[in-house]
Amino acid sequence: RGQIATPTTLKTYFERDEGLTEVGGAEYLARLASAATTIINSEDYARAIYDLYLRRELIEIGEEVVNSAYDGDIDEPASSQIEVAEKSLFDLAEKGTHEGGFTPFKSAMTAAVLAAEAAYKRDAQLTGVPSGLRDLDELLGGMHRSDLIILAGRPSMGKTALATNIAFNAAKARRDKGEHDGAVVGFFSLEMSGEQLATRILSEQAEISSHKIRRGMVSGDDFHNVVRVAQELEELEFYIDDTPALTIGALRTRARRLKRQNNLSFLVIDYLQLIRPSGTGRSDGRVQEVTEITQGLKALAKDLDIPVLALSQLSRAVEQRDDKRPQLSDLRESGSIEQDADVVMFVYREEYYWTRTHPKPIRARKDETEAEFILRQQQWNEDYQREGRAGEAEIIIAKQRHGPTDTVEVYFAQQFTRFGDLETDHDEHDDAGL
Repeated sequence: RGQIATPTTLKTYFERDEGLTEVGGAEYLARLASAATTIINSEDYARAIYDLYLRRELIEIGEEVVNSAYDGDIDEPASSQIEVAEKSLFDLAEKGTHEGGFTPFKSAMTAAVLAAEAAYKRDAQLTGVPSGLRDLDELLGGMHRSDLIILAGRPSMGKTALATNIAFNAAKARRDKGEHDGAVVGFFSLEMSGEQLATRILSEQAEISSHKIRRGMVSGDDFHNVVRVAQELEELEFYIDDTPALTIGALRTRARRLKRQNNLSFLVIDYLQLIRPSGTGRSDGRVQEVTEITQGLKALAKDLDIPVLALSQLSRAVEQRDDKRPQLSDLRESGSIEQDADVVMFVYREEYYWTRTHPKPIRARKDETEAEFILRQQQWNEDYQREGRAGEAEIIIAKQRHGPTDTVEVYFAQQFTRFGDLETDHDEHDDAGL
């Protein structure tokens, strides 16, 4: 009849209807009304229900952990079972804050406006984690949360050096300017040890060749400079994991743990092809494995709401072209990498290829005087600076989901493995590549 069902409006029916009188009639209706819960404390009731739900889920996870431990499957070692259990616990802890499903467009729009407001109040174009390279930050606007950024290049192009520089600059910005201008950095170094990575950063900041630092070929003043820089770097929130051959599942678990414990806000992985897939069964091919890895990294960036910078190797197809600048098609197993990445950038140094086709004169020819030899060396140095673009590098933005593509020219000091802004740093170290 369109009326609201209350004890008053229903009483007549419970007294007269035979079917309702059989279940208790008006007395049953009164008991229902007295047992009804008011909405005054509904929030507390909901919390109690949710807490009981979490307890039931914990019981289920515990049973699964016990059963899998007793199972003893040879294809699933204990370390893998620990990763699965930790992931289950983390997912349970995060439920309610990262649940899937539809959300109103109003919520997404509010978040977008708040991000725009924060950028406006900062009075800067930088809205993400800074790379420390002026022109790159201007083009990207910083590295944005939930983005998967791929940095690729051929061997000896400086991929690890650039990634290390970016990670260090982000951690340093947080120390010097505050948490809103930098990042807590996690660095998975699957290729180099943590000691080698730290030596690179020491070399870059102390401006002493890493080769000399490793071999002890430094003066007393240089050593004191290294110690001073090391003491300054100890204050950085920069965490290194150099465990080799990690699976994507283990990497995800460790990143989540660092997020919980230290508020991780920027993750670097060196490099993508060294990550192992989580599957324990027969492999369906390398392309499928890389697809699982890149999808896992993109999901991790979204789950933790942080930018993830992953390094990648390029195929040898680059070497077969006259113009050896990388292209998207040069990415190894490029389909999934190109598809899942929000930003793809390549590092390219003309200097590397030029010096291999134009070797530096190191001794005089038989028919050459010493003066002619010195003149030939001077000519080589001039050509090296002009044609070989000594001390210069290009960062090619080949894909950017949220902005334009372009090429950024930067400075590179090879002996310090240091990238910097071209104008200022090149003036300070104009002979870096010689």
